[in-house]
Amino acid sequence: MKVLVTGSSGHLGEALMRTLAAAGHEPLGIDILAAPFTACVGSIVDRGFVRRCLTGVDAVLHTATLHKPHVATHRAQDFIDVNVTGTLNLLEESVTAGVSTFVFTSTTSAFGRSLVPPPGAPAAWITEQVTPQPKNIYGVTKLAAENLCELAQRDTGLPCLILRTSRFFPEDDDDPAARRQFPGMNLKVNEFLYRRVEIEDVVSAHLLALKEAPRVGFGRYIISATTPFEPGDLAELRRDAPAVLRRRELGWRPAHDFDAVLGRLEAGGEAFSPLARLIGSKGYHAQPRAILLSVGIE
Repeated sequence: MKVLVTGSSGHLGEALMRTLAAAGHEPLGIDILAAPFTACVGSIVDRGFVRRCLTGVDAVLHTATLHKPHVATHRAQDFIDVNVTGTLNLLEESVTAGVSTFVFTSTTSAFGRSLVPPPGAPAAWITEQVTPQPKNIYGVTKLAAENLCELAQRDTGLPCLILRTSRFFPEDDDDPAARRQFPGMNLKVNEFLYRRVEIEDVVSAHLLALKEAPRVGFGRYIISATTPFEPGDLAELRRDAPAVLRRRELGWRPAHDFDAVLGRLEAGGEAFSPLARLIGSKGYHAQPRAILLSVGIE
């Protein structure tokens, strides 16, 4: 199968390119940045570029996006151009090219304010049935792109699956308060409890979506490490999360959940998988930027 991978110079894009090739597929990587796994350099905002790249393609894995850290450096219009118009270009040209499957990489950030309940309320339990309440231009444009996928499937029959992935990048947290309070690795390992996923699990979800999209037609799915908590824990989680964690016995989990990561660390190994370490950090900006730890202004 010839598979177009957008964003092939990024974390997930490179991981998909490596894995698809090893599985016997013919991946074609496109990105605005040149990289070893990117065959065509250009922007998905350029419809002509998209059209040329889709020649002979059987399926699309659309991972290219402006991310949340870009909110500080890019205009709202940039997010609309890349995340919305770029997705529309890919969808419409995929239909014209006769593509059989379209998988869109979205984000749990699309849930926005739904992720944090009001003060005094129990912790939030997030499922696919929760209504997103985006809190920034990143979430707004990812949700808009999701809706374009749903519209395309309904109007044209193009099978479209949406994968709302949790965090999987190795870069430092973009929240200065979080960085001041905890070491970076501590933050990431704890996130496996509620908002992180290993990139190998993200890749496997995309490959499964690639296979099942023609049968399913359309669907939205959260891709995250399985939490050890249960809905009955919500009230106490808001008051005393460590107490809940101490008494929770872990059962079945994805290959790289919180329990597995802790076990590797205790054995003197690495927190992340060989694939995650091989890909390494990409950064979100062409030039290194200084991180402003605190400005003292609300």
